[in-house]
Amino acid sequence: MSSTTDDKALIERAKEDKEAFGQLYELYVDRIYNYVYYRTGNVADAEDLTAKIFVRAMKHIPRYQDQGVPFSAWLYRIAHNLVANWHRDNSRRQMVALDDITHWHVGDESPEFATQLLEDKSLLLGAIRRLPSDRQELLILKFVERLSNAEIGDIMGRSEGAIKSLYHRTLLSLREDLQERNGVSGMSATARAKMFFGRPFSRRN
Repeated sequence: MSSTTDDKALIERAKEDKEAFGQLYELYVDRIYNYVYYRTGNVADAEDLTAKIFVRAMKHIPRYQDQGVPFSAWLYRIAHNLVANWHRDNSRRQMVALDDITHWHVGDESPEFATQLLEDKSLLLGAIRRLPSDRQELLILKFVERLSNAEIGDIMGRSEGAIKSLYHRTLLSLREDLQERNGVSGMSATARAKMFFGRPFSRRN
């Protein structure tokens, strides 16, 4: 989904008008802060990084071009890069905020994930924290920011198909982690996939 006509007009004005950019800031700051907070787990760092993201956005907005995705995707991509740099300098810090995981919006697409979230938040959180950083980010973008696979792909620099594949592999990895830590062993990967998905690698769009 691309930016609305009103957004496009405001974006064009913001290229030359700081007041118009201030309106964009008000429209998007909460969403960007939310994303950064989940990836840092720290209010002070999230506030500092969010400020840097919008400073960078204001600097580069004159060169912004509509690529057929929401303007927010451009902001998220800036945030993605700055947070990645932050993590390189703070490699021991947790990525997922503990206290807010119950607010994730897990819908019909992943009923087993939603059930696990309700049953044992701490166990699921531990499994998420053991995932590679790109998979943690994918879950945040999907279940916190509620972005489409196409939007997530634009932010993470991958195709929509690659995001779908990464998503399914991520859910499978989580389920295997949880099963192993609950003492379920000796089961084939296919059987474990069926337990989690109902069938392995659902092709639902």
